Amino acid sequence: MNSSRLAASFFSRDVLIVAPELVGKILVRSFENGSVERFVITEVEAYRGEEDLACHASKGRTARTEVMYHRGGLVYVYLIYGMYWMLNFVTGEPNNPQAILIRGIAGYSGPGRLTKRLSVGKDFYGEDLIISSRMWVEENNEEYNIMTGSRIGIDYAGNEWVSKPWRYYINDKIKIK
Repeated sequence: MNSSRLAASFFSRDVLIVAPELVGKILVRSFENGSVERFVITEVEAYRGEEDLACHASKGRTARTEVMYHRGGLVYVYLIYGMYWMLNFVTGEPNNPQAILIRGIAGYSGPGRLTKRLSVGKDFYGEDLIISSRMWVEENNEEYNIMTGSRIGIDYAGNEWVSKPWRYYINDKIKIK
């Protein structure tokens, strides 16, 4: 096991603390053919509990959202438009549903494109990033200029939730030395 793998304690904190810290970390994917690839996480969005009308948990505990009610460090995937899997990392404590949508990795912008590249599907639902041999997150010693913005594609949630600056991304035009 890689010593730079993020521990459970990293994911057990509030989503609004974890999300900006996740940007710039390394997403590692070990494929069935034995190859291992590493990608810098470049963009994420935070979804914070039942009160957040843009969060799937706003409708309560369902079979779809069940994993969000577990401890941080698990994977939450769901299908949109019948064709794109969305990769999310659960954060926080049990029974406080929070998750981070992974929107971009180095070389792949857009959550559907990155899951296709990473071969992520329904079988990743509930995957434990702390012990998984297929996917995990590692530290990165590089420093980046992290920007914030409003979340994308959530107009249905209303202006209060659309306007929250809960999208975090690397401003690749400014590299910190």
